Amino acid sequence: MTAPATDLQKSVFATLDGDTELSGLLGGQRVYDRVPPGSAFPYITFGRTALYDWSTGTEIGTEHIFTLQVWSKARGREETQAIMERVRALLHDRPLPMESHRLVNLRLEFAEDRQDDDLAVHRGLLRFRATVEAVNGE
Repeated sequence: MTAPATDLQKSVFATLDGDTELSGLLGGQRVYDRVPPGSAFPYITFGRTALYDWSTGTEIGTEHIFTLQVWSKARGREETQAIMERVRALLHDRPLPMESHRLVNLRLEFAEDRQDDDLAVHRGLLRFRATVEAVNGE
């Protein structure tokens, strides 16, 4: 059985990478776990992930807090904010398919857009909370 965090990340990646509107905003399929050297901007990266067990005597489940980061070199915030809004629309309260687990819910908890003067980029941060349970108690 796939680890719940891996299963969730695969589902999020497939959802984002498979969306033509998001690919249009990014200029291609630019959703990365690890950014390839020389990658063009803008792009999205997976950030921190934290897991918490919420299992009960009869159910096995985990809570996942994960972040997605949007990186842009465009002047102004418009590009970053448009990408962030599309990501929110694709993930917030959506029933994403998972291979060996069931997504109970997925919610955007926090979003931030800021200029990083040291790197000369705009960086958007989206923090999501997902509740996942094992299928068949596995």
